[in-house]
Amino acid sequence: MASKGETPNRRSARAPDPPRGAEPYRLDEIDRKILGALRADGRLTIAGLAERVGLSQSPCWTRLRRLEEAGLIRDYVAVLDHGALGLPDVVFVEVTLDKHDDSVLEAFGTEILRIPEVLEAHLVSGEYDYIIKVAVSGTAHYERFLREKLYRIRGIRQSRSVFALRTLKQEVSVDPVAIGRTVP
Repeated sequence: MASKGETPNRRSARAPDPPRGAEPYRLDEIDRKILGALRADGRLTIAGLAERVGLSQSPCWTRLRRLEEAGLIRDYVAVLDHGALGLPDVVFVEVTLDKHDDSVLEAFGTEILRIPEVLEAHLVSGEYDYIIKVAVSGTAHYERFLREKLYRIRGIRQSRSVFALRTLKQEVSVDPVAIGRTVP
């Protein structure tokens, strides 16, 4: 939790995920402004955040603490440029498993979490079971990723890959001010 004199992103512990089906936290316009300001710049100090949202530091800090405790702020992170790291290509991999029992799903999930190129992995509905977002340096790296990592996970029946040609939009979260206008 950030104290009054420090930057909110110095917090090291990740907030727990809220329970599924839990009633959503009721946000007022100031809460939305706080979340929006931190979404745009997670390095804001409490003083800078308070100035942006029109509060004094103490009530801003209290609200921030309450938002953190409620799990609305899961973490404070730096968003890295994968191209600058030598991983300019993004591949979406659709994976279908042989079986769908809990042990197979859990084993696949455990293994996929260990692969550093995997940015996101989602269990989905539809024709395949998972969609995985992967960062690679090119087609040769992707081939190695498939042969040496993904295809070594037991239980995969098939996969299909789609290379992203260009990223049109990339956000780490929704804009709480804009979404507040559309959510009842």
